[in-house]
Amino acid sequence: MSQAKAKRWVVDPGTWPKVSSVQRDPISNLHAFRIAYVETARLEALLKASPSKVLGVVRHDRSSEGAHGLGIYPLVCLDLPQFNGPPLAEVWTSNLPVIYHQAEGIHCAMNDEVLFGVVQLEERPGTLLDSVTYKAYRRLLVHARALGYPHLLRVWNYFPHITRESGGLERYQRFCAGRHQALAENLSGFPRTLPAGTAVGTRSGPLTIHFLAAKRPGTHVENPRQVRAYEYPPLYGPSSPSFARATLHPSISGSQLLISGTASVVGHVSAHIGDPGNQTLEILHNLNALIAQTEQLHGVSRGQWGGQALFKIYIRHPEHFATICDILREQLPPHTQVLYLQGEMCRRELLLEIEGILSQEKSITINHTMLSSRVRVQQPALSQHAKPDNFRAV
Repeated sequence: MSQAKAKRWVVDPGTWPKVSSVQRDPISNLHAFRIAYVETARLEALLKASPSKVLGVVRHDRSSEGAHGLGIYPLVCLDLPQFNGPPLAEVWTSNLPVIYHQAEGIHCAMNDEVLFGVVQLEERPGTLLDSVTYKAYRRLLVHARALGYPHLLRVWNYFPHITRESGGLERYQRFCAGRHQALAENLSGFPRTLPAGTAVGTRSGPLTIHFLAAKRPGTHVENPRQVRAYEYPPLYGPSSPSFARATLHPSISGSQLLISGTASVVGHVSAHIGDPGNQTLEILHNLNALIAQTEQLHGVSRGQWGGQALFKIYIRHPEHFATICDILREQLPPHTQVLYLQGEMCRRELLLEIEGILSQEKSITINHTMLSSRVRVQQPALSQHAKPDNFRAV
């Protein structure tokens, strides 16, 4: 695929994100957090010129070299190569007053609603990943609670060689064991209060965890097509994965649906082994089911999803990029921002994973033409699990 064609898959925000076709009231101008994908070449100038307060920046390169002048806020650097277009950074902002805090390896930015934080721990020779993970999670939980943000909303976990064997277990299984122990001991209401989560394998680097916590609890959502991750059977490891499929976060300006990394899994079984196209469609079916579940159980109507829509796609093999992009270009709503990264999933047979953040805003008028759009995708026949189900515009 040519570079020119590849660039079409990314929406370059250019400036801080704005919602099109809406009329705002004064309350909706306030936001606890927003996210945009910004060209890294323009990042420093854009941050200096922006009146918004920075909560954090996530870069997808090997080191923080050249980023020292960007500010005092949390900075995450991940060895996850980007597939398409100019290099992009993920920038979190808020127009509420922001306070920064750093202690014992935890770097945080806080406002009146949320805390954005990051912790990194190196794996020293002879130390297993479950021990390192336990230490990292216990540290972030203790600090977030002490700072007044006891409710985890969303956690992103990154470490190399995610499926490599280590001491008789896969590294992801060891990670799950350490995370489970720390959360069971330190998270009030465990497991029903588990946050949305992602765990992706990087090419290199330490265990890196960045997270969003809040003063008020979010509402954790499960997917009717999938077994709760924390109820997986023992065949996936001694400790089940500790996360919810999504978290609905109430905000001063509306709500955000924070969607976990979603794979081609039905029940608890991987579907469409070796088929990136049908795995992509299965994920879209899972996302539709999750969004419908949120709407049905938590009083969200289809027309309210009129704010931001961001998706991040992790792809295992570069040769699958074009196939996956072609499908998602047709299926995802046109106003979304999309970022494609090369990463490893927690099971060897899973070829991609999709996470997202959807926003609704208070007191706005929605462009119903955009929201009611549907796109038909012509694809080969699916298995009994993957019924045709176009991704509904949000």
